[in-house]
Amino acid sequence: MRNIKQRMMDIGDELIPGLPEEIALECLTRSHFTTHRVAARVSRRWHRLFLSRHFYNLRKLSGRTHKAVFAVQSLLQPVSDEAKSAAPIAFGVSAFDPATGNWTRIKPIEKYPNGLPLFCRIIGVDGKLAVIGGWDPVSYRPVEDVFVYEFAAEKWRQGKGMPEKRSFFGATEYGGEIFVAGGHDEGKNAAASAWVYNIRNDEWRELPAMSRGRDECEAVAIGSEIWVVSGYETENQGNFERTAEVYETKTGKWRRVESAWCEERSPRNVVGVGREGELFNWATAAAAAKTTAVTGEGIVGVNMEEKAIVFMGRNGVFMGECQNGKLERIELPEEFSGFVQSACYTHI
Repeated sequence: MRNIKQRMMDIGDELIPGLPEEIALECLTRSHFTTHRVAARVSRRWHRLFLSRHFYNLRKLSGRTHKAVFAVQSLLQPVSDEAKSAAPIAFGVSAFDPATGNWTRIKPIEKYPNGLPLFCRIIGVDGKLAVIGGWDPVSYRPVEDVFVYEFAAEKWRQGKGMPEKRSFFGATEYGGEIFVAGGHDEGKNAAASAWVYNIRNDEWRELPAMSRGRDECEAVAIGSEIWVVSGYETENQGNFERTAEVYETKTGKWRRVESAWCEERSPRNVVGVGREGELFNWATAAAAAKTTAVTGEGIVGVNMEEKAIVFMGRNGVFMGECQNGKLERIELPEEFSGFVQSACYTHI
């Protein structure tokens, strides 16, 4: 923590005139994240401070960050009964604060004012949100777009696009970076390639390829390893494999794991990680908890450390103690009852 504070002191002029730097920094780290947008306008020094990764790390180490859940969720369109069947489905980013129970909507991305790319992935990393890939909501063509949301500025910025256009890939965060693997290209050929996006440097780097293509796979981080679970090769479309490929970040090598996914359905959004590092299925966990009449359709689970949020399509949204605890229904406003395609959480 001392090194982080020293970096803050090296940024420029006094943070708060008349106060020692450490005391001024201590005061600012105690501010609630909802005040950061206004605070960042006080001065150039404060602007750099509130948007810096070092300030975020200091707040996190001090236990002053705030956990929130974010979902790519369908928006309810105010249309007449005659037009309902023809109305296109549009998606936005919804935010849920587990501490207060409040729901809010993140402002639209300027490039997509009428709805996010379909099937895009949302990933939380270092107190930011990243929206990656998907299909253009008008042309239904895959896009390589990357957008990053800065909470202190309340603004989206466009990042460097993915090296390849792809859809239905696995994506997860580890070590402040986003790992992307598998999916399929514009010709619907299953991809074996994998990439890492450094959100701070706005750079992509290529990883060694997996041993085979994995379309409709899912990626999760377990310890220092990236697990790319199930999926299928081009010629086996829809026949989900039981295997996984594991990227060891310390060695830079892949290994294959048999019987990692013992399900016949897509692993997308339903692969969870238990306290002992084991994989589980959110649909199975929800059914075992006897929450409601649950089907696998539309389930999106989010491990939020000691808590879990599970979106269950038409059944609603539930919160509980990871995969083994009882899931309780969350009351939510009608405008936040839409279908969820992707979800994550992050400290902000």
